[in-house]
Amino acid sequence: MFEQTEAQWRLSWVAYYLWAAGVAYTVETQWPCPQPCQCSRKLLEINCSEKQLTTVPEGLPPDCQLLNLTQNNIKTLAPLQFNALTQLMDLDLSDNILVMIEEEAFLGLRSLVNLHLARNRLKVISAGAFKGLTRLRLLDIGDNEILVLLDFTFHDLAALQRIDAGKNDLVFISPQAFTGLTGLRDLNIDRCNLSAVPTEALAQLSGLASLSFQRLGLSILANYSFQHLGNLKKLVISHCPKLESLSENSLFGLNLTFLSVTNCNLSVVPYTPLHHLVYLVYLDLSFNPIRYIQGNLLGDLLRLQEFHLVGGRLLLIDPRAFQGLAQFKLLNVSGNLLTTLEEGVFHSVRRLEVVRLDNNPLSCDCRLLWVFRRRLYLDFDKHPPMCTNSVHFQGWNFLDISEAVLSQLFTCRRSRILNRKPQEVRTVEGQIVLFHCNAEGDPTPSISWLNPKLAPISSIGRIWVLANGSLEVRYAQVRDSGIYICVASNAGGDDSIRVSLLVRGFSPPSLKPFNLQSWLPLPSGSPALNGTQQFSFDVKTLAIAITIGFLSFSSSVTLCFIFMFLWSKGKGPLKHTADIAYVPRSAGTENNSGPNNHMEPNRFTMKLI
Repeated sequence: MFEQTEAQWRLSWVAYYLWAAGVAYTVETQWPCPQPCQCSRKLLEINCSEKQLTTVPEGLPPDCQLLNLTQNNIKTLAPLQFNALTQLMDLDLSDNILVMIEEEAFLGLRSLVNLHLARNRLKVISAGAFKGLTRLRLLDIGDNEILVLLDFTFHDLAALQRIDAGKNDLVFISPQAFTGLTGLRDLNIDRCNLSAVPTEALAQLSGLASLSFQRLGLSILANYSFQHLGNLKKLVISHCPKLESLSENSLFGLNLTFLSVTNCNLSVVPYTPLHHLVYLVYLDLSFNPIRYIQGNLLGDLLRLQEFHLVGGRLLLIDPRAFQGLAQFKLLNVSGNLLTTLEEGVFHSVRRLEVVRLDNNPLSCDCRLLWVFRRRLYLDFDKHPPMCTNSVHFQGWNFLDISEAVLSQLFTCRRSRILNRKPQEVRTVEGQIVLFHCNAEGDPTPSISWLNPKLAPISSIGRIWVLANGSLEVRYAQVRDSGIYICVASNAGGDDSIRVSLLVRGFSPPSLKPFNLQSWLPLPSGSPALNGTQQFSFDVKTLAIAITIGFLSFSSSVTLCFIFMFLWSKGKGPLKHTADIAYVPRSAGTENNSGPNNHMEPNRFTMKLI
């Protein structure tokens, strides 16, 4: 009885399967499928790929949802080309030779969600080409030859969430090109010829969350490049070899959580543009020629968890570089020129989860001891650090080192200043003064100087620290006098010496007052004072000298009058008059302003008539 029932059950299932297969076959054969396409009634898909089509085939089933027209020779889309396909959700026209999309070409595709037009030959898209696509969410126009995005090109695409316009010849985006895209979340305009951020056009995208700029001709990121993009969370800028700096307010107005500026030409970390990004979680500055990460300049990035700077030229990460970053978890600085990484770099080493130090010339000394001790808890992402500058342990990675070699490997030798001979310099203003300070230790000590006010001296200015650690005072002044301190520091300890500088002011030779005695003769045999002959003042002698001079002058004048009198007598009976005229200093007038008229001093003129 049981065996008969099981046999009947199996027979009924076979009959049902044959019936279902027949129904399915009947439906498939009844669903219209244009030649030479392949159709699937079950998937509501029509596949016309690689069929050498030059136009869109006719007779497409109106209820199909997926239409694949890739890799054909379709050149133009005429108006109302797809108006019967009201249920179509995905249309792929990639890899054709499209050069023209006429207005209202997609009108009627009211259910279309995804439109792919990549790898064609489009140079321009008219403003009404996408009319009627009210539900479109994804538009791919990448890898064409588009030069300009015109105003209102995407005006009708209110539901659009993502545009891929990369790999075009874009040189300009009109200010109103993105008008109407209130729901756009993701924009890709990579590999174009844009030389500046299209700030005015982007201002229309208030809801944008992700923006990608890659392989553009940017040379600088100007101030307020992304204003009005308050909802932007992810910004990617990469492979812009001309980009050397970010202006101070270039990221103003953004509330990013993800920022990547890689494969550019930044030589310093852009601290000022970054400081207001308090929501930033991920920061990537890889493949930039950055040499230093300074201390206490990233403290405003309170939520930062990951910092990547791979393949740069990092020589030093300053202690306290990531101080204040309580949520910091991952540091990736592989492929740089680092010799060490000190524990003081981080807010808390215990919160650190992943460290990438591989491909750096690491010196395994006391500065890296903390990494070794946490090697079992840190994640090296399958690339543990290796000792490079250690003679005995070169090539060893941290996972191969045992506790037994700690005393031989992770050691430091305290700084020691070599020449401790007192240096005291006394000089006058305007001179150049040089103080020497050389030190040894392992690792090599760093040299710094403190001025008499115990403030650090920089490597610029009139008083500066030379590359070899010496202190140079150029054009010394009185106010430079005092005690200067040289400090040699390394991980093993510090050493210091003091030097002294005294600068005297420069005063010109004093002028001695006039001494009448030096002009009067003394009788022979008079005593001399300080090797100089002294002269006494005689009033009688002075009176006689003045009298003789006056008599000499009077006799000369009298002689002149006698001579004139005798001369006039020899001329006969003439009336003799003598006029003495005073001629004042000429000031120059309009009638006496020629080039030969010179200023004359006051004088008396005697006229004989």
